[in-house]
Amino acid sequence: MNRPTVEVADVFRAQGDNFMDQYTLGIQQLKVIRAITRCRTAALGGHADVCPNCQEAPAISYNSCRNRHCNKCQSQARERWMDARRQELLQTRYFHVVFTLPHELHTLVLQNQEELYNLLFRTVAETLREVARNSKHLGAEIGFFGILHTWGQNLLFHPHIHCVIPGGGISPDKERWIHPLYPFFLPVKALGKVFRGKFVDGLRRVYRKKQLICAGSIQHLEKPQCFSAFLRTLFRQNWVVYAKPAFGGPEQVIRYLGRYTHRVAISNHRLISFDGSNVTFRWRDYAGGNKARVMTVSSDEFMRRFLLHVLPKGFVRIRHFGVLANYCRSVSIDLCRKLLEMAPLVRSSESAPPNPSWLCPRCQAPLIVILRLTAAELFWRFSSNSFADSS
Repeated sequence: MNRPTVEVADVFRAQGDNFMDQYTLGIQQLKVIRAITRCRTAALGGHADVCPNCQEAPAISYNSCRNRHCNKCQSQARERWMDARRQELLQTRYFHVVFTLPHELHTLVLQNQEELYNLLFRTVAETLREVARNSKHLGAEIGFFGILHTWGQNLLFHPHIHCVIPGGGISPDKERWIHPLYPFFLPVKALGKVFRGKFVDGLRRVYRKKQLICAGSIQHLEKPQCFSAFLRTLFRQNWVVYAKPAFGGPEQVIRYLGRYTHRVAISNHRLISFDGSNVTFRWRDYAGGNKARVMTVSSDEFMRRFLLHVLPKGFVRIRHFGVLANYCRSVSIDLCRKLLEMAPLVRSSESAPPNPSWLCPRCQAPLIVILRLTAAELFWRFSSNSFADSS
């Protein structure tokens, strides 16, 4: 893939200071701006790499910021996560189910991100497991993992969870694997009703504990009668649960996960231009027939939308549930493989060698780091070279 001509970092480097002067930002948002603007620049230091095969002079590369919101630093994290998941995949079809919060909740969620994102995860997990246990639908204990995304293609706030689910589950007596009855794994109408009821009930409990912030345009929700009326409006609409048909076995799942797990709000390759004041980018209008469109917004609006999706410090956005939950995953996967008549999983005590982070552009051999340089050392190295050239 060709290197993009415009990057998100270019917008923040050009207009970030003005933006920070005009708007009040949280600590995590300020850290993201600092990380993105410094990523792969001399400000973070660097390292000298050499290819063991090619007789080339060492090349200096700048360090990455490794911030999870930086769109240049996710590929290595994605590969490590996918390698860990690869041996856990089962020989069965996999399903993709998406749970989306209605627009009416967006302002409340933005003001209470950690509390309500956690509630969203709990509600989705309880909904899937409850409906799957029902003998009318599946009658089995399932496992899955969920990935939180907070954006739409136009960068506006759109919180939803992507769930990837093996096709079937373990019978109550743990003696057989039960395959799904429906082409979309579980009935989406049933999922939507249970999802709505559980989330609203959880929202009511959080409110009674006085753990919600209601400020600005939703300040009126601090009054119990207004909040109760607001909850009633949420029941007047169907909550969207979207299910895709099964997308094949383990290899298809691996390729599919690469598109979802460590994605950020927008990739540099979707940016078309930045003239110093306005940013133009590509987006796909799913509500308008899945058409490819182009949007131009001011740099301030672009940065505002991008920063909407900065997660709270330490928040885990990929979580495992059911028989794939972290506390029981090893034992459960062994049982699932047995019920699916798969070969036992051989676990090695030795950790796999890390993937090389940088390859030689000529022979594709892993580069060897021969020297690490701090930001100060890079500054003096280039300053002395400039002085020598001028002499």
